[in-house]
Amino acid sequence: MPPRKVPVRKAVPSATTTPGASSSRTAAPSSLPQSKPTPTLAKHVVAEDDSAETARQEGLAEWEEMCRPNWKGLGLMDPIKNVEDKWLLLPAFLKVKGLVKQHIDSFNYFVDVDLANILKANNKVLSDVDPKFWLKYTGIHVGMPSRNDDSFDKSVTPHECRLRDTTYAATITVDVQYTRGNVIVRRKGVPIGRLPIMLRSNKCVLAGQSEAALARMTECPLDPGGYFIVKGTEKVILVQEQLSKNRIIVETDPVKGIVQASVTSSTHERKSKTYVLMKKNRIYLRHNSINEDIPICIALKSMGIQADKEILLLCAGTTEAHKSSFAPNLEDCALAGVFTTQQALEYIGSRVKVTRRGFQTGPKRPVWEEAMEALATIVLAHVEVKGTDFKHKAIYIATMTRRVLMAMTDEKLVDDRDYVGNKRLELAGQLLSLLFEDIFKTFNQNLKSSIDKVLKKPSRTSEFDAYQSLLYQSDLITSGFVRAISTGNWSLKRFKMERAGVTHVLSRLSFISALGMMTRISSQFEKTRKVSGPRALQPSQWGMLCTSDTPEGEACGLVKNLALMTHITTDVEEEPIKKIVYMLGVEDITFSTGAEIYSPHTFVVNVNGSIVGLTRFPARFVANFRKLRRSGRISEFISVYINHHHHTVHIASDGGRICRPMIIVENQKPRVRTEHINLLKRGIVTFDDFLKKGLIEYLDVNEENDSHIALYESSIEPSTTHLEIEPFTILGAVAGLIPYPHHNQSPRNTYQCAMGKQSIGAIAYNQLNRIDTLLYLSVYPQQPMVKTKTIELIGYDRLPAGQNATVAVMSYSGYDIEDALILNKASLDRGYGRCQVFRKNATLIRKYPNGTFDRLADAPREADGTVQKRYDIIQADGIAGVGERVDPGDVYVNKQSPINANDNTFNTGQGASASISYRNTPMSYKSPMAGYIDRVMLTDTDNDQTLVKVLLRQTRRPELGDKFSSRHGQKGVCGLIVNQEDMPFNDQGINPDTIMNPHGFPSRMTVGKMIELLAGKAGVLSGSLQYGTAFGGSKVEDMSKILIDYGFSYAGKDMLTSGITGEPMECYVYFGPIYYQKLKHMVMDKMHARAKGPRAVLTRQPTEGRSRDGGLRLGEMERDCLIGYGATQLLLERLMISSDAFEINACEACGLMGYNGWCPYCKSSKKVAKLTIPYAAKLLFQELTAMNVLPRLVLEDA
Repeated sequence: MPPRKVPVRKAVPSATTTPGASSSRTAAPSSLPQSKPTPTLAKHVVAEDDSAETARQEGLAEWEEMCRPNWKGLGLMDPIKNVEDKWLLLPAFLKVKGLVKQHIDSFNYFVDVDLANILKANNKVLSDVDPKFWLKYTGIHVGMPSRNDDSFDKSVTPHECRLRDTTYAATITVDVQYTRGNVIVRRKGVPIGRLPIMLRSNKCVLAGQSEAALARMTECPLDPGGYFIVKGTEKVILVQEQLSKNRIIVETDPVKGIVQASVTSSTHERKSKTYVLMKKNRIYLRHNSINEDIPICIALKSMGIQADKEILLLCAGTTEAHKSSFAPNLEDCALAGVFTTQQALEYIGSRVKVTRRGFQTGPKRPVWEEAMEALATIVLAHVEVKGTDFKHKAIYIATMTRRVLMAMTDEKLVDDRDYVGNKRLELAGQLLSLLFEDIFKTFNQNLKSSIDKVLKKPSRTSEFDAYQSLLYQSDLITSGFVRAISTGNWSLKRFKMERAGVTHVLSRLSFISALGMMTRISSQFEKTRKVSGPRALQPSQWGMLCTSDTPEGEACGLVKNLALMTHITTDVEEEPIKKIVYMLGVEDITFSTGAEIYSPHTFVVNVNGSIVGLTRFPARFVANFRKLRRSGRISEFISVYINHHHHTVHIASDGGRICRPMIIVENQKPRVRTEHINLLKRGIVTFDDFLKKGLIEYLDVNEENDSHIALYESSIEPSTTHLEIEPFTILGAVAGLIPYPHHNQSPRNTYQCAMGKQSIGAIAYNQLNRIDTLLYLSVYPQQPMVKTKTIELIGYDRLPAGQNATVAVMSYSGYDIEDALILNKASLDRGYGRCQVFRKNATLIRKYPNGTFDRLADAPREADGTVQKRYDIIQADGIAGVGERVDPGDVYVNKQSPINANDNTFNTGQGASASISYRNTPMSYKSPMAGYIDRVMLTDTDNDQTLVKVLLRQTRRPELGDKFSSRHGQKGVCGLIVNQEDMPFNDQGINPDTIMNPHGFPSRMTVGKMIELLAGKAGVLSGSLQYGTAFGGSKVEDMSKILIDYGFSYAGKDMLTSGITGEPMECYVYFGPIYYQKLKHMVMDKMHARAKGPRAVLTRQPTEGRSRDGGLRLGEMERDCLIGYGATQLLLERLMISSDAFEINACEACGLMGYNGWCPYCKSSKKVAKLTIPYAAKLLFQELTAMNVLPRLVLEDA
């Protein structure tokens, strides 16, 4: 193993002040003295600002000096030196990219770039009625979020939208030119709709604000942003995983004996899929718009490659094996009687599906024209055809054919669909731009038809102004966005896109669950199929996707999470790249034949999947291209790599690739040196400066495969090209909370990733101002004694979810088997594990269309003037007072609704309001345990309905059956609560808070938990926080040394005295602090029993479920057990008497059911007998009778 990093160990002792200081210092290197709290020091501040500015200038000069190529940076004494603290690049990276920034970047790209592009593509509206009329969009602009009412100050904060159940949205305005009569009218800033704004994007009011400014807006500075607020709920557009577009993917189907190369083409106009496949030793071109598979030679001939020799060269090259396997295709072509391009076009044209919209005007087009159009625009739509020059497309099809031939001879050349380099991630920006494109086209169609309607009318009093029609339509765009985001259904007919579940409600159980949701990736596989391929952990996921964070169960491996230092790219224009490629000496491919293309030293250059040219010196070309990228001449997110199997050079600039930064290594030395890091520490340079100077670059998965990356500096070899910034960044934000994860069995880390999202802790700094549906808060959260670097980077130490419990690992009382925990009663009294549960209950005070409205009333009085017990806490305004205790069944909002709310008779005139009678529709408290009214909010929504929200609070202390978990997937329920005097104690008289059974360790192999206890104990004694970062952290030897220095056993074991007998225990006990999380699963929310209660109307059986006070089902398997024991009376009682026994009258003669001792079929009451059967059976008989199936009951005397 390579030696562990030095900086990891030094991180804590370097803090000379409080333990908390180290975190603030590492997380925010730029703590320049700009934010002075008091205004009286204004003059000083200016002076200090000046000095800070000069210091920064000097530092920048130093930085420039350092980046000179001839600078050696070596002293006299140090031949080779490690880069100290290179992990500081990580907080610098997280400032500019990472975690949630990809959502925000993608949304910003959509607002700034995509909106304008979509507008440009659909910028004209013409009229069929009046040819002189036109309307043209010249610009589009998105404002800042605003209220949708006529208030004086329209600016709005996200928190107000959460509280008032409104949408956090901004107005989209366009600039238009249109004709009115004979005049051209220009209007600027015409509103066409409202776009929901992503929090923390550049259109959001929170962007770039200081902590103080955020506090004034009651917004948490640690809140990640990246979500939308729609109708008061926080919605996240999850990252979607797709196969990459415009790339050739070769697959085999051994069952059908098919080898196929497929391409999904995607342009702004259309998306389609094209296949080149081999079946029965013949190669065909397949596409949905062509009725049958076209032999490949005919397809190539139709594209202007007539000579058979040329076709053979283009597809098979000079390889003999490929030539012989391709030859039969040429014979097929001749057999079909196709020799020229014209014949080939006619052959294809007769097989093209013709789709004509509207009425057929003019003569029918000849078939070869149909074929030309299909080949030019539909087949392989992303390869452009200029005029009638099909050469590019022909070469592309030939390349696909060549890939199929290569895969036939060599199995290894089949592509892997699950390889991360073949995937693209779709972010909020791309999904929203598709949605906007669809809505905007509909908007323009509606606008056109409404304009046509007006222009059709011959006589008008005034000249027609299109401005009014524009304003009428604006609701379409607003409601389109709101509906899509709030339901999560992206159904766009234009792009054949039907997707459900794109958005989810942001989970606010804990700070970590919200953060984990922002980095989640969902793939489009069905969860039901048991496919192992997509679920497996791919080697290519290293550093890009977190190795531990995936759910257990059916979605395992399909739902993934991003690692810590990843960024998802946005689109970069490809025209300039093509120019650069030609400048770097790439020849145009259209001038060469197959012999040159497939000669052994030639490499084909691809840009975003379309073939551009040839190069004979791939290594030199790639090196030059990388030089350009490192010097900042082209975007840093463009990747270039050589594929030696296919003899190609790939350049990718499309959006949705995952990439991560690496330190560049040259001549076995990393380019980043300690001096650079020192400047970063002083806050003089930022992460972007490292990029600009070419010290660091972004690699995506494909280029990573083409590099040689060292994990540690000590392992750099002569061929090394890059150095990892930090190895622990292969884990994501949620798995980064686990201390010493590299000492645990892998599934345990996965379990902790699931449970860390359910722990109760602090949610945000504004948690007490929020009114959420359900809010769990810990009363005394603590930061962990054993931290990791990730914890400091994401701010978990400032919003923690758990407490440091003193744990004794021993068995006690027998109530601790199967992972149950023993808790100390005195610890619970002191607030260990105590939490608060807040529930929101809201109601609308509605105004109805017929003029009536709901009202709040004071408590109704009895005849003698007293108030019923359940109305005790209602005040004169009909709402309970804040701070009142609410018992089960109490009313806390006494609302009354009019009886005739829904009839449309509008009653005006005198005494109308007096004549309306009201009925009580109160809100009453349902929970079994008493609560308190925490706060009441009165406001009005967008459409002037009054909204009343009541927040109810319960404080809960841990009880038997509550679930706890450490950070190592070791979950357990509380099995017994023991008085402090009965707990064991050590020499100092310390009692454990928790006793854990030692049998939880051997089979689970969570050694990390044992080391955490050791490090935590050492930290408590030395008064410092220890680190348990993955692949590093505080060493066990050092921890043991600290324990010995303070007079403890090096192994972390203590001698305990039994609290029951008072004798010393006969073995040493492993004893120290472990960070425990209380999970949201509490017994009080789960416990359920019932004697008699509600029944379902149809079957008269007890209802189902705890919420409906349902019965406990004796199911099929339980029934089988009772049958096995022969307990017939018990069966009868459970399945009929206690459930739905029903007495019927049955006739012995005809076997049908009667009533009241009368058989209507026999018209007599002689042979009618009473018997008891389940009501469900009676129902079944009646339903069968209704279906013309007649069941007869055959009765015997018992």
